[in-house]
Amino acid sequence: MEKGYFWTMCALFLHQIDAAFWHEWDMFWLPGGIQGYLVFNAVAIPVVLLGYRHIVTGTRKAVVYASLCSALGALTFIIHLGFALAGYEQFHLPVSILLIVLCLAGALWLAVAIYKQGQARNLA
Repeated sequence: MEKGYFWTMCALFLHQIDAAFWHEWDMFWLPGGIQGYLVFNAVAIPVVLLGYRHIVTGTRKAVVYASLCSALGALTFIIHLGFALAGYEQFHLPVSILLIVLCLAGALWLAVAIYKQGQARNLA
């Protein structure tokens, strides 16, 4: 589960860097523009990092944080697919697309790891 979390987290963070270039706050009509975007990330990034700590140390909350990270990766893909289908032109460069696809791939990898861990506990 640790590798899946790590790579999903990396894809999400890199996407957020890319999102700053594309002014993603305008796509979401986020109040405060860049300031609102920064506040969102000031909350979201520490939560994801705290989750990684729980994954690495193997606490009881690890599965909760892994599920949250997986959901964020999948949601990132779904939202941006919706934006693309709605005609938005942001995130159409190859690396931008790759990062969004990697968010989904990481989310799926992590979801499978969570499932396998649950299965292993059920067998024990």
